[in-house]
Amino acid sequence: MRSYPLLSAFILAVGLASCAGPKDGTYSLTLLTTNDVHGTFFDSTYVGGNVKRSLYAVKYVVDSVRAAAGEENVILVDAGDIVQGDNAAYYFNYVDTVTPHVYPRIAKYMGYDAVVLGNHDIEAGHPVYDRLARDMKGQGIPLLAGNAIRNDNGQRYFPIYTILKRHGLKIAVLGYDNANIAGWLPERLWSGMKFESLIPLVQQDVDEVIAREKPHIVIVAVHSATGSGDGKVLESQGLDLMQTLHGVDFLVCSHDHRPKVVESDTLCLINSGSHSRFVGHGQIDFTIKGGKVTGKKVSADLIPVDRLKIDKRMAETFHEDFAAVKAFTTRKVGDLKVDLLTRDAYKGMSHYLNLIHTLSLGCAPARISFAAPLTFNGTVKAGSLVYNDLFTVYPFENQVYVVNMTGKEIKDYLEASYDNWINTVSKPSDHVLKITNSADPRTGTERWSFVNRSYNFDSAGGLIYTVDVTKPRGERVLIESLVGGEPLDPAKTYPVAMTSYRASGGGGLMTQAGIDTGKIEERVVETYPEFRAILYYYLVKYGSIDPVSIGDKSKIGEWRFVPEKLAGQAMERDMRLLFGQ
Repeated sequence: MRSYPLLSAFILAVGLASCAGPKDGTYSLTLLTTNDVHGTFFDSTYVGGNVKRSLYAVKYVVDSVRAAAGEENVILVDAGDIVQGDNAAYYFNYVDTVTPHVYPRIAKYMGYDAVVLGNHDIEAGHPVYDRLARDMKGQGIPLLAGNAIRNDNGQRYFPIYTILKRHGLKIAVLGYDNANIAGWLPERLWSGMKFESLIPLVQQDVDEVIAREKPHIVIVAVHSATGSGDGKVLESQGLDLMQTLHGVDFLVCSHDHRPKVVESDTLCLINSGSHSRFVGHGQIDFTIKGGKVTGKKVSADLIPVDRLKIDKRMAETFHEDFAAVKAFTTRKVGDLKVDLLTRDAYKGMSHYLNLIHTLSLGCAPARISFAAPLTFNGTVKAGSLVYNDLFTVYPFENQVYVVNMTGKEIKDYLEASYDNWINTVSKPSDHVLKITNSADPRTGTERWSFVNRSYNFDSAGGLIYTVDVTKPRGERVLIESLVGGEPLDPAKTYPVAMTSYRASGGGGLMTQAGIDTGKIEERVVETYPEFRAILYYYLVKYGSIDPVSIGDKSKIGEWRFVPEKLAGQAMERDMRLLFGQ
């Protein structure tokens, strides 16, 4: 592995005390962490006025800790996925690009010491995260992603670390994005750079920072999932790092939305989950003798966030920003003539996926489309649609790609998708859906849930086929024809519409179909804007979403589970377990 030099231009010193070294004595510092806030900046929903978890409530917790521990003794760090997932992020990313982006102003108000980029922040594209980096720098807060390596000169695209000072102590904070960016996002979103694995890069950087800066405390924040520690999953390197890092006191993880704390004698891992539900809390007590740290002790836990307890002054400060987002997202964009329920997609064709397939197949020259339900249990009620509803229909900023695939690859892709989704069954009492009754790792609540992620349960539009629940993978999907009656030729190439996430390897379905997603650009025949824009322009053109129009089987095709009686009985039982009566 090549070792990348630390550039002096990336060394951001935040002098919060005098330059003199620390006095001998005992010290106690507190680390507070957030991650995967996904745009939860404001505490009020834009429609209905419901109170939600927000950074306003996080600020209340942070201030409480600062009041108890002393402001100079508290460090606040975020581990990424900030500017995606909520109307506020979308509005300031793409709609109002003139007003200073709201997040750097919020980060300054809250007193963040360092912020790390996440994969969804990169997904927003160069114009967004380059602007974010400039605005953050203007607020005096480093935006870190030390594993983003420039292609032109091998240097870092973003800062690697920052040095904080407290009571003469030096605290190094190093930050890194997820190493699997290329596995989800098209290269044009991260052009000019590549993302290195965190192992061994982080340790190399830690060693160099320690040699250069001689910090008393070292914090590493990564936008990487906690993982299992087996070293096999590039996007989940948290425990891999914890088992191998030396010279580090706290490791902040993220990405998987699963709150977790792992403690050892010398290093604590903290993952605060997502969406402002918890604040990670680390404590380090130590002694300074002769300018050196002795007797160091670390501990960690999670602080629940009460959505009702907020920093009211913060809400007042950013009310104008909230009002601008609300005005944009509550304007009427059309009418919906049937309820859209994402849960219906698990048991067969549904109005929700009929809409997605209709829009995807409208992206010429696509003849086939792949799509999945993107929220576990989302609902949009029939009636007037406002722009806010489009975020429920399609919550991500994925673009649409039209990709050439052979008939065999299409069949193999669908076999892989349904294998994520269903079991092979022989009687109605069998679970046809791959579900389990266990504790949700994100909330700790025991409930029935899918074994695999439902946003990878792709069905196809433009084909007529059945899925036999009594057959094993490889024999389940029987494709009768394309729409119009043409047989699907295993050797022939067909243009297939899918999200940029899927085309880039997200979910692993393309890989399981035998496609090298590292060379996907060779197969892409057309690209389209992010899907929500396509949906918006459909409403502009037609004015409404009508079940007759989006359910036209002569355009979107037809599929079903068979044998229908067995599959139907088993499915209804499983759906009751997942969603109740």
